Amino acid sequence: MFKDQKILVAGGTGFIGSNLILRLLAEGSSIRSTLHRRPAIVTDDRVEYTKADLTRMEDCVRAVEGVDMVFMCAANTSGAGVIARTPLVHLTPNVVMNAQMLDAAYAARVKKFVFISSSVVYPPSGERPVKEEEAFLGDPYETYYVAGWMKRYTEIMCKTYAEKIKEPMTTVVIRPSNIYGPYDDYDFRTSHMAAALIRRVAERQAPIEVWGTGGDVRDLIYIDDFLEGMLLAVRKTDRHNVINIAGGRGYSVQQVLETLLEVDGYRGADVRFDPSKPAMIPILLVSAARAERELGFRAKIGLREGVRRTLAWYRAARGVPTAVESARTG
Repeated sequence: MFKDQKILVAGGTGFIGSNLILRLLAEGSSIRSTLHRRPAIVTDDRVEYTKADLTRMEDCVRAVEGVDMVFMCAANTSGAGVIARTPLVHLTPNVVMNAQMLDAAYAARVKKFVFISSSVVYPPSGERPVKEEEAFLGDPYETYYVAGWMKRYTEIMCKTYAEKIKEPMTTVVIRPSNIYGPYDDYDFRTSHMAAALIRRVAERQAPIEVWGTGGDVRDLIYIDDFLEGMLLAVRKTDRHNVINIAGGRGYSVQQVLETLLEVDGYRGADVRFDPSKPAMIPILLVSAARAERELGFRAKIGLREGVRRTLAWYRAARGVPTAVESARTG
């Protein structure tokens, strides 16, 4: 379905966007991608980059002109610390970008619009993986209230364009669990849990400082698995669908760190958990059952293999010594 299609990847310098560009190039797609503040990560003559501020309607119109499909990967994102200090950073820019991109795509007669939502839309479910149909059964977790409602509002807009107007546009809403892998955000000020831990281990930081108690549990999925599940959902959606793409298993922060240390051979690491620093919620698990039932999708890359690949990529990309070299100089 993606071969020879003109596809816009909005937010092509981000984690998902950069990996998606590489995957779509392999599929034979013709790619346009937006740039905002950061330079292009994927340098390939087959990618048409366009400078755009998606809070400006004229830039949105220009970005979607002549494309068959839009992947809305552009977003203001951040880690737990930023969310705790300035929750409104997720609100206005994202609502404006999402609304304008949907409007511009519809006016340009785009065939499919794919929105990357989030598991933060879900209300508390205890230790049980939450299902797609439960998203609006209560408020999001208090710590994710702003981001959760922002994503929910965009999901409602997607449903409106697909089901509530006379000439609908197909929309696909993807709710990922915690994605990790190459090209993630490794800046400690804005990074998520997995990326921050990967950087600390790869760089042999001492001590390794971890926010919270280490007991928070998340479902992790490697980026290649996520892209496979997302593209399956896009292929199989004719009008509208909302679906979780998740690894199907929860890991505590401490388990993730222990796996990283073991895989990378970092023995005797000085690990210090800091309960005074912002953590988010104790457990957030999402059900992967619908993706398996409707798409035949199941994540294939386990945590050990995923972090092994990511550590190798991080060292190569950042010029960080290998684990063996670190051990010799340590």
